[in-house]
Amino acid sequence: MKSYLYFYSMSTDLAHIVGRYATFRVHKLVEFGAYLDTPAGEILLPKKYMPEGLQPNDTIEVFIYHDSEDRPIATTLKPYACLGEFACLRVTHTTSFGAFLDWGLEKDLFVPLKEQHRPMREGQVHVVRIGLDPRTNRLIGIGKIGAFLDKGKPNLRVGQAVELLVYEKTSLGYMCIINNQYAGILYHSELFEPVKVGDRRRGFVKRIRSDFKIDLSLRKQGFQGVREKRQVILDALSKANGFLPYHDKTSPTVIKQTFQMSKKTFKILLGNLLKEGRIKISEKGITFADAERK
Repeated sequence: MKSYLYFYSMSTDLAHIVGRYATFRVHKLVEFGAYLDTPAGEILLPKKYMPEGLQPNDTIEVFIYHDSEDRPIATTLKPYACLGEFACLRVTHTTSFGAFLDWGLEKDLFVPLKEQHRPMREGQVHVVRIGLDPRTNRLIGIGKIGAFLDKGKPNLRVGQAVELLVYEKTSLGYMCIINNQYAGILYHSELFEPVKVGDRRRGFVKRIRSDFKIDLSLRKQGFQGVREKRQVILDALSKANGFLPYHDKTSPTVIKQTFQMSKKTFKILLGNLLKEGRIKISEKGITFADAERK
């Protein structure tokens, strides 16, 4: 009974440190590394990860996970994400029981078949959540991330700047994880720059619907957001020696490809710059006003 209770206690303590960064004291040095004092007992930091000059009783920050033989191990390598976080990872290889993803450590992250949102194939990239197998205390990847995103009333406001991780492309747009907590969408029709799964972007809350679904944008809303795009046109003019062959009759497709903005936004910006006396517009295109050249 005593040994069972000790094993249970050690396993519980291990669950509290695995998948996270923590600082531990060096208990002793051995030929192949250093043993660290942790709440789950001594854990080995292999010699190849030891900084030069490490001594007993020193403290060191490490990341705890399981090695290829499923033993708790410490490393000074930095994974792309920690327990409870989301990351876009590349599939290194697959087996009949799951897929293995590169997450920056020597041992790849395992994603069981039952945790895959869709079948994973070698070379693909997928956004997963770093989770903990409750039976083994081992870290796994979870592709079915919807269950971990808050679907209640979001603690966000319209216009708020947020951090986005693009995790899926749909027919409407790109689904994003907002601040590691909520789901939102960037609509295809409102994107004027390339976006792909795995991108981390700074975005803005455009709308919070009555069902708490969130619409997103990559630029600030209102005239302030439009105004900030003016520099794109001015920079393009400078690079083109003061002349651009575009005007309010140029096709929306050309404007989008050239300036990464809608035709409507482009016309608003031209009108604003014209009113300020910074540009001139003719049938041939756009030039700097005389005052702007000076």
